[in-house]
Amino acid sequence: MPTLEKYTTGYVVSKDGTSVGYRQTGSGPGVILVHGGMMTSKNFMKLASFLSNEFTVYIPDRRGRGLSGPFGPNYGIGSESEDLQALIHQTATDKIFGLSSGAICALQTAIIEPALKKVVLYEPPIPVNGTNPAAWASRYESALSRGNFGKAMFTAIKGTDDPSLFTALPGFLMAPLLNIAINANAKKQASDDVPLKSLISTLHYDLILVRESPEIIDRCKEIKAEMLLMGGTRSQRYLKLALDTLSTTLPQAKRVELRGLGHTAADNDNSPEKIAKELIAFFQPGGMR
Repeated sequence: MPTLEKYTTGYVVSKDGTSVGYRQTGSGPGVILVHGGMMTSKNFMKLASFLSNEFTVYIPDRRGRGLSGPFGPNYGIGSESEDLQALIHQTATDKIFGLSSGAICALQTAIIEPALKKVVLYEPPIPVNGTNPAAWASRYESALSRGNFGKAMFTAIKGTDDPSLFTALPGFLMAPLLNIAINANAKKQASDDVPLKSLISTLHYDLILVRESPEIIDRCKEIKAEMLLMGGTRSQRYLKLALDTLSTTLPQAKRVELRGLGHTAADNDNSPEKIAKELIAFFQPGGMR
């Protein structure tokens, strides 16, 4: 298994001319990993390393982050899927995994891109049956407009992350502590790291994807690829309801719920080895579960 430093970088040019950079590691058939909000490609380096003995792994920085160009004036699900299509075509990859808002991007791409043969979605935050995954958005935007990045970050974590002691603490206590951490983070950046303050700001664009995502549910019936729907037992209820709806809409899809895991299970600091085990089983030839 390679260390986290053993990767190369490349880029593709999307339909609107935006450069989309990616990290690459491993050898074998191609797999694309699409990160979620407040993340970059670096958040999936451990997951990539667990997959690298079986696959060539491509991890793009989504727009507005790291190796990639800006969001652009017409940002939305369409531009995200065009970015992924450019990478799929350049690398001849037919397998994709997406987490959270990255799963929304992967789902939209599966609808319009026939080259995809196997698609894994981990808890896309799609509003269904009256749920509102973006209920925290106005409080987040308000804190961001005042330059209170700690409060904006805590608001987003409380709205999206797994129930825990951290999310149960009051915002007036946590926001100042997070502001200290955010400022410290800005002073300790590697050359290609994205400051935490910048990542907090990018959540504004993830919220655009959440708001647009209900439109793609009906089109899911157009998907020809094999599908695996994944989630964790610790995740918030609205994420499970979204998977319930997708299971109904995609009766051919398989579903796996991982005990003890939460929304960001694939991240470096959580349980990427458990996610990798499921992906290897599904992505291998004959691996439909």
